[in-house]
Amino acid sequence: MRETPEELDKLQSLLDSSLSSSTAHLRSIVEGRTTTAAQLTGALTGMCTLALSTVTAKGEPRISGADGHFLHGRWHFGTARNAAKARHLAARPAASVAHMRGEDLGVFTHGTVEELNPEDAESTADWQELLAYLKDFYGDEAFDWNREVVYYRLNPHWMTVYAPDLDKLTGT
Repeated sequence: MRETPEELDKLQSLLDSSLSSSTAHLRSIVEGRTTTAAQLTGALTGMCTLALSTVTAKGEPRISGADGHFLHGRWHFGTARNAAKARHLAARPAASVAHMRGEDLGVFTHGTVEELNPEDAESTADWQELLAYLKDFYGDEAFDWNREVVYYRLNPHWMTVYAPDLDKLTGT
């Protein structure tokens, strides 16, 4: 868990406001079967496979997989600079991601992506910290980190969690 107390508070506020503004149908499924921000960050460690949804120029939805890392209360993921999803996100930065572990966990997030290591502009202030984490996880030589891959952070405006049996997730 890499979240500060402030980041956990912000994430908890997002989880609470997202659930309270959801439809009655969704609330009937999730209420009583969700987690706190601290529990969620404890469960989302390492690489989590994401279903990433983007939109084409024609407004058609596209879904693909991505390696997701939940750090500082937000999803981070990357792709090849020449991938279709990179073109979609550059033109239309709204995205949705889902991470599911069978029937034990579902994390659903909508937001706007922020490119962390643009090819023709300065990287974000925290890119070096994230890059060190990624190199530790994947290996220093896994990619040409500056030219081959582009990384994003999904800044969420909505997120909900379905976790009917938290003990299954945490192994307690």
